[in-house]
Amino acid sequence: MSTFDVARFTALRRERGVELGEPLSAVGETGSTNDDAMEAARAGAPHGATFVADAQTRGRGRRGARWTSPPGQNLLVSVLLRPAISPERAGTLTLAVGLAVRGVVAARVGGSVRVKWPNDVWVDEQKVAGILLESQLEAGNVSALVVGVGLNVGMRELPAELRGIATSLVLSGDPNPTREAVLVDLLAALEQRLAVHERDGLTPVLDELRRFDALAGRRVRVDRVEGVAAGLGPDGALLVRSDDGGEVRVTSGGVVLI
Repeated sequence: MSTFDVARFTALRRERGVELGEPLSAVGETGSTNDDAMEAARAGAPHGATFVADAQTRGRGRRGARWTSPPGQNLLVSVLLRPAISPERAGTLTLAVGLAVRGVVAARVGGSVRVKWPNDVWVDEQKVAGILLESQLEAGNVSALVVGVGLNVGMRELPAELRGIATSLVLSGDPNPTREAVLVDLLAALEQRLAVHERDGLTPVLDELRRFDALAGRRVRVDRVEGVAAGLGPDGALLVRSDDGGEVRVTSGGVVLI
């Protein structure tokens, strides 16, 4: 197990001029970095505060799905944001974060890197990252957003239950990725995406989202809706063309390829 090198990360972040990532909390083990960030948000932690762990005991994905990771091998991080955006716009930020993660991964590996609606990133049909966005509201306004990212970085062997459905940067062609460098890349990408999203929402990136849509044209099931994924609406909703020719807008739910 390798521990996160705070000094190396700090030097790389300052060299790049990245503002997110300060203050940084890096621990060997925690329950959930998202929980840590949410607790810090309630205590008044500032925009950009970042929480990294070598291992999580209660790591989770969207809708409570468990996120497992061998200690010290992958990037488990949550970033506290305090953007001036509405709850409606905050709800679409996951897709912008997906593009940020996609860009970081695509710069390091070969193969097709796509965003699987609403919160995963795939390399050649295999999951390399998951995103969990949680928010705090005060008087109907967004007081804090926590962006949690689990990105498989150095994992060379997959548990039996993940073989064929998950991958990592090293397994996808990045010969020697480090969590510190990957996190700086991710924070830099997040800064850029957040600035655009805070100002203009999804509109400027809709074409990009559609270009890297992992589901378009494929048969899917989302809860009780079944049909062919027909791209994304202007609000980021998944469009599903049902067998009777109708089109259904799906705003939440877990997608299964069928």
